[in-house]
Amino acid sequence: MEPGIYHDISNHDYHTGSGVSKSQLDDIAINPAIYQWRKLAPIDEEKTAALDMGTALHCLLLEPEEFGKRFEIGPEVNRRTTAGREEEQQFFERCKRTGITPITHDDDRKLRLMRDSAMAHTGARWLLEADGFCESSIYWRDEETEELCRIRPDKFLKAQPVIADVKKVADMDRFSRHVEEFRYHVQDAMYREGYRQQFGEYPLFVFIAVSETINCGRYPVRVYDLEPQDVEAGYNEFRKNLTTYHECIATGNWGGVERLARPEWARRRDSL
Repeated sequence: MEPGIYHDISNHDYHTGSGVSKSQLDDIAINPAIYQWRKLAPIDEEKTAALDMGTALHCLLLEPEEFGKRFEIGPEVNRRTTAGREEEQQFFERCKRTGITPITHDDDRKLRLMRDSAMAHTGARWLLEADGFCESSIYWRDEETEELCRIRPDKFLKAQPVIADVKKVADMDRFSRHVEEFRYHVQDAMYREGYRQQFGEYPLFVFIAVSETINCGRYPVRVYDLEPQDVEAGYNEFRKNLTTYHECIATGNWGGVERLARPEWARRRDSL
């Protein structure tokens, strides 16, 4: 791939193509051997065929015109009856034959409520309805390491430098912890850097967080941007991981052994 922006690369081709992505740097942060393992380890296709609510929500919010092509809604059935269970099973088998992802009637109802909840939030609605590009891919050569990097923003706007990223959240009160657990601050940094390399501007990066857990009868929605110190921490971590990746490429040494520590509670017990 040459550096630049591509609007027509499929999700599959993006994830299997050249260049290092944020998710791959997540593996590098654990141990470079995990990066190599993920490329070579076999995938259980039967397990990955199951509905990913996050993927479905992304499609419904960002590419609604594609939703009917990628997903099929199941019939409303009574699973307490033999006829209902058989009808639903026939639906799953038909989807498996056609290669389309099945969504049960109940999951579809939940997804529509989550979509409508997002559109009820003024900030989220403005970002989702604003003119922009969804699921485009940006590639650039890092200035320090000369490694090819890539990002695939959920959406970036045409009129101003803003990147929006949709996150399905199990518990909105834990979202700040998810930033650390899933290294969203590193994503923030890498995506801002990729945008800057392509457009010459430093963008705003915002999260549209949509909860899949009801609170007082509604699915909470919030729009966030990170504190400056967390943005800086994410950038430092991004640079560190990319440097490690570059060193592994240069030396051919991808490690393999990780240091394991006993739980802190066990260590505290030892000191008593």
